[in-house]
Amino acid sequence: MAITKAKRKTSGLVENIKTIVYAGLIAIGIRTLAYEPFNIPSGSMIPTLLVGDYLFVSKFSYGYSRFSLPFSPDLFSGRVFGRLPNRGDVAVFKYPRDDTTDYIKRIVGLPGDRIQVKQGQLYINGDLVPRQPAGDYVTDDSGIHMVLRRYLETLPGGVNHYILKATDEGEMNNTSEYLVPPGHVFAMGDNRDNSADSRFMNGVGFVPVENLVGRAEILFFSVDAEYPWWEVWEWPFEVRWSRLMRPIH
Repeated sequence: MAITKAKRKTSGLVENIKTIVYAGLIAIGIRTLAYEPFNIPSGSMIPTLLVGDYLFVSKFSYGYSRFSLPFSPDLFSGRVFGRLPNRGDVAVFKYPRDDTTDYIKRIVGLPGDRIQVKQGQLYINGDLVPRQPAGDYVTDDSGIHMVLRRYLETLPGGVNHYILKATDEGEMNNTSEYLVPPGHVFAMGDNRDNSADSRFMNGVGFVPVENLVGRAEILFFSVDAEYPWWEVWEWPFEVRWSRLMRPIH
């Protein structure tokens, strides 16, 4: 009888281990091939995305590269089943300078496009991208209270999205013309005056298509995190309930 119980215990342990392994493999498969969760740590995409937002990124939207895999192993180059983003997509990509840090920006330029910012306004292939005033926007990004101008910008192809502007002056509001090279895209933050993006050639610069991780699809959770984590009684009041399960445009 003791031997039988020992065998049953061993068999149960093996089954539990197998279940954990299978669950882990399924999770890795989903994360690699389908959807991966990300959170927003900075305000460069305000008002579209806020600090404390959690979102799902579709890994299949642009095909798969080594950056689709956990830890980005250098197993192959290029993309499998690859396709270019649509202009206006909100995309996650690996920072071109180190290939490890995740960035999220809006794709405004595709290979062959000419991109320029003049007096704070975006030009694509020589044409002004129209923007319409949409009222003021109050933000406390990085603890600094600011009232910014909000505009509804319409990219070629008809994608509408909000951007924020503090000023139309300064170097990054008056750039030279950038020619997006083959195999690259041009990315900008919606918080135009508080975004390290493709306008900075010694920083993000042109983003290789290979570095694209996926397209932001669903905002599934959002928290303000105004109070210390141990004040559990405040947690329900920190959740931005109106932002839950919203599609990202």
